[in-house]
Amino acid sequence: MTEAATPTRGPFRLLKWVLWVQLGFAVVLFSSDIARVLPQMAFPSTAPNITEPLRPGDQTRRFDPARLPQREAQPSTRPLPSTTDMPSRLLFESVMWDGRPTLTMTGSIQPGDAQRLSAHLLTADTPEVVYLNSPGGSVTDALVIGDRLRALGVQTAMSEADVCLSACPYILASGVDRTIPDGAWVGVHQHFFGENTALPAFLAVEDIQRGQGEVMAYLSRMGIDPLVMQHALVTPPDEIYLLTQAELETYGFLASSEDGA
Repeated sequence: MTEAATPTRGPFRLLKWVLWVQLGFAVVLFSSDIARVLPQMAFPSTAPNITEPLRPGDQTRRFDPARLPQREAQPSTRPLPSTTDMPSRLLFESVMWDGRPTLTMTGSIQPGDAQRLSAHLLTADTPEVVYLNSPGGSVTDALVIGDRLRALGVQTAMSEADVCLSACPYILASGVDRTIPDGAWVGVHQHFFGENTALPAFLAVEDIQRGQGEVMAYLSRMGIDPLVMQHALVTPPDEIYLLTQAELETYGFLASSEDGA
């Protein structure tokens, strides 16, 4: 009887070992998620509310993409009326605006939205202008969307009541020309790249550095000074650094007023 039972002991031990490893990975993933959000929970941002007026040097504001205040645009300044609720993922709507085919992109940028944009463009006129109103989201999708829009040679635009925060400015950067009126919110902060994985610390840092490098190379391709990232890198995810009109000119989002003189 003892000899017959022996062969089953090895597989049983292996299965038990696999279960313990899986449990260990679960603990690591849970712990890393807690470690990421715990500082924000224990020490929430003390920055002013995002609606507080800006002054140069006082541009960091509290940021919660789910609680952005609704801002009404003048009907003559954007193709579609403001939405009552920001869509949970990008909403694409193609319209004729001022005699030009125009695409509006409203809502959070979610994984897969780049593919959804490609599908939408197959069913609509090629846009000449793209209006943005987004609190941000997936950096990877924003970069892919931006490259696609630059290949089309579109202009990007906002109304005075629109927001373009977090990853959204990378799409805004893709326009060959950009319209950003005073009052529009354009802001940057730190990003997470990809989904959380149980990577050793040195590999996680390498992944973040690779992502930042891709963003900087992308901005350079779009004619934007990568130094804008200095503001993003020092602003935590629960805050946002809002760029002034002067900074939008300095970093290349807007043409210099001196060039237009």
